[in-house]
This record gives sequence, structure tokens and C-alpha cells, in this order.
Amino acid sequence: MAFVVAAIWTAKEGQEDTIAEVIRVMTPPSREEPGCLFYQAQRSQENPRVFFLYEQYVDQAGYEAHMATPHFEKHVRGEAIPNLESRERAFYETI
Repeated sequence: MAFVVAAIWTAKEGQEDTIAEVIRVMTPPSREEPGCLFYQAQRSQENPRVFFLYEQYVDQAGYEAHMATPHFEKHVRGEAIPNLESRERAFYETI
């Protein structure tokens, strides 16, 4: 069974392009991580400030390793989070 993360990011007003760029930069190295099974982001058609990220990892340790990578630290913690109005995460296990 895989460890799943479903996240909804809402960009601060005027920062939606910043968030979109962070996601574009984060996607390739995230997909290359040994613990990552799937990493895909989507952008709302109704509200361009809202992004949905769907991620699957081999286990919770794979996700924790993802959050400890230099690219996560630089781009998510350093660039995305300061420009988000909200960040929601839910955790699942595949059936």
C-alpha cells in the first residue's frame, strides 16, 4: 500500500504565477526521488489561485524524505509557503 498526500494550496492574491512556477520547478526532482511513486499537480479552472497536488510515496518515510530534500526546503518552504494564503494536507493509504 502506498502513502498518499492530497494537498490544496491557495496562493495569496497576485502570487498564483509564483506558486505555479514553484510547482513546475519541484515536479521533476520530486518524481526522481526513490520514495516517490507519483507526483502530479493540478490548477483549478474555476479559481487560478487554487492548486491541487496529488502525491504517492512507497511509505510515510518516503514522504518525510521528500520534505527533507534541498529542493523542498528551497522551493516549498522558501518560496511557496510564504506566498500561500492557505495550505491544506490530507493523508491516505491506497487500498
